[in-house]
Amino acid sequence: MLVALVVVTVIAIAANAVESVANFMGAAWVKRNSRAVGVPDSWLPFLGVVKGAAALGLAAGFVWRPLGVAAAVGLVVFFVLATALHVKERVFHNFSGPLGFLALSVAVLWLMIAA
Repeated sequence: MLVALVVVTVIAIAANAVESVANFMGAAWVKRNSRAVGVPDSWLPFLGVVKGAAALGLAAGFVWRPLGVAAAVGLVVFFVLATALHVKERVFHNFSGPLGFLALSVAVLWLMIAA
């Protein structure tokens, strides 16, 4: 179980760190995806901070588990909202993105609680 926790958490850290950097850089694909669901470009730095803080929180969870759990809960909430926004706006061409991140976040949360 510990190996699964480490592997899944490292993947979640890397994925959210990449997303954070892409938000700060204003990557074209990030702008395209956020605009599709009505999120203005001005929110990208804030979303980058959220994802970056979550990645750091997950990493800190290896040392202090409650912080990792809190970061995982935050990511689950974030990606539930992102998924709901995609449904609300009927944007399904990139729906696998928030669903994949949601699944990864749920897996990390479950492993952090169970391990």
